[in-house]
Amino acid sequence: MPAREAGLADDRALIEQAVREAGAIARTFYGGDYKKWDKGKGQPVTEADLTVDKYLRETLIAARPDYGWLSEETEDEPSRLEKQSIFVVDPIDGTIAFLKNRPHFTVCVALVRDGRPVIGVVFNPILDECFAANDGEGATMNGLPIRASDRAVLEGCRMCAARDMLEHPAWNTPPNRPWPPMHIETRNSIAYRMALVANGAFDATLALSAKHDWDMAAADIIVREAGGIVTTHDGAIPRYNGAHAIQPSMIAAGPRLHAEILSRVRHINLQR
Repeated sequence: MPAREAGLADDRALIEQAVREAGAIARTFYGGDYKKWDKGKGQPVTEADLTVDKYLRETLIAARPDYGWLSEETEDEPSRLEKQSIFVVDPIDGTIAFLKNRPHFTVCVALVRDGRPVIGVVFNPILDECFAANDGEGATMNGLPIRASDRAVLEGCRMCAARDMLEHPAWNTPPNRPWPPMHIETRNSIAYRMALVANGAFDATLALSAKHDWDMAAADIIVREAGGIVTTHDGAIPRYNGAHAIQPSMIAAGPRLHAEILSRVRHINLQR
């Protein structure tokens, strides 16, 4: 095995073990009594978020001290911009679901190199679903191969997105087009939405509001390795570990459905 592949395999094993152990930590808080507060702008955080974040940072950086770190629950360090390899982490993606005792939150870690994820692990510890991917090696859930849907038609598709966004009156005003009837559900965790597209549980997911790198990076490579496509709403390929670590929007779907969704939204001028 070439040195680069061996290194990626070692990093994948490290990340997956750490994420599973972090998920076990999250389970000890889930449904229990723990501290919670608001970071501002309606962004809740809990004692569990910080405990999981601390565990992941201590575990991963101890094993890879030369790698950078970007996490929702750690103060940003500009030195990460100088690193070729960086862990991009959301200790609990879907904190609202966690607070409401809904089993739809995930622990997410990506390894990003030169702006693109080369490893991604997204773990739902309550449902014991571990989605993972290495660059060029396919995507799995609990070790079994997964594949994104090859659906081409929006009408009747399984869409994981906010219903109020898709049913907003603005879609009736040209050049917008109303969405056809679809089976619509959502999940609080953006990464989980994307992972459920990767394994075919949903045909597509769409968000027309800004997302942070830690919401998307781990699931991005999982969708792509499952044969899907991830872009912003205007068709751009996300680049991670930029100065602001923010993506303007997200589409994740199989290739044919992605093209159809893109044709409906790429003209929209989102406020940054």
